[in-house]
Amino acid sequence: MTDTFLNRRSFLAGAAGSALVLAGGQRARAADGVTIGMIYVGPKDDFGWNQAHAVGAKALKDLPGVTLLEEENVPETVAVMQTMESMINVDGAKLLFPTSFGYFDPFMIEAARKYPDVEFRHPTSLWDKSKHPMNLGGYFCYLDQGHYVNGIAAGLSTKSNKIGFVAAKPIALVLRNINAFTLAVKKVNPAASVHLVITGEWSLPVREAEAVNALIDSGCDVIASHVDSPKVVIQTAEGRGAKSCGHNADQSMLAPKGFITGAELKWGTVYKAYAGMIAKGEKLPNVNEGGYDKDMVQSTAFGAGATEEAKAAATKAMAEVKAGAPIFVGPIKDNKGKQVVAGTLGLYEPTLWNMDYLVEGVVGSTN
Repeated sequence: MTDTFLNRRSFLAGAAGSALVLAGGQRARAADGVTIGMIYVGPKDDFGWNQAHAVGAKALKDLPGVTLLEEENVPETVAVMQTMESMINVDGAKLLFPTSFGYFDPFMIEAARKYPDVEFRHPTSLWDKSKHPMNLGGYFCYLDQGHYVNGIAAGLSTKSNKIGFVAAKPIALVLRNINAFTLAVKKVNPAASVHLVITGEWSLPVREAEAVNALIDSGCDVIASHVDSPKVVIQTAEGRGAKSCGHNADQSMLAPKGFITGAELKWGTVYKAYAGMIAKGEKLPNVNEGGYDKDMVQSTAFGAGATEEAKAAATKAMAEVKAGAPIFVGPIKDNKGKQVVAGTLGLYEPTLWNMDYLVEGVVGSTN
């Protein structure tokens, strides 16, 4: 991308004071206030991870004194370093949010060391005080809380008592969402089971469609997921007459007949707070994590697929989790019969990051 990209940036530099919108995103240099850059690995309208960040970034556009820069479809290569440097050197950005996992190491780490007067924040918990620059950090929305609410609603909206779950990779973060969902399903509907298909990658639309069809063919009448963009999952389920739960962003418009509710990342809470802190010259936190309690997670409005019983129970569960009620209440067994949790784990218990099992009630494996 980069000859074209650099030429565009050079053109912008020669047009000081102009407000230009390039194909890659909005470009404007702020005379006053703070300039903030958002970088996306995919399109901003992917109905998933990138869209969740773009929705959050919209909150910045109405803030006085804030200039927002956005660049989409930036690969996890040296291209992101070039984008960051252009935003800093041409546009005067003082705060950057490169939002994809692969941007962090080595690119954000190198950029933070090179530009100590610029703040860099990444939407994970990868930052380590012992080895990373202090102008670098992370923020994270605990979406297992949203998936727990999804599970409550799904368990009370299924008729077949078979619920499908399409997941990308069997890593702790994903397993945590699957397990929180399943514990909720089993809490309200002990007869139900969650049938898991792991695709192996964050974005494999053909494989995701195949997984949904296979799950529905096996009798599942509700489909949930943890993939980068659940668009294909939701649309395929809707096309087959199954109900669905969302992930990352609002997918309700994709399923007017079967959508139940969804677990949404509310990044805008972080973005607005950080913009205000930068404008006041305040130090940003290196680590910022939260769920419903910090307004960093939200549930999509109930759709036509949610029963009245599901709506009432999910609304109650949301309030309970927001107040601190735990999700992982022991004793908990894995789906092989081994006890994996003896006591109760709090919502932000660090050991949850080491999760390597599927709880009882999940039909499937991590292999």
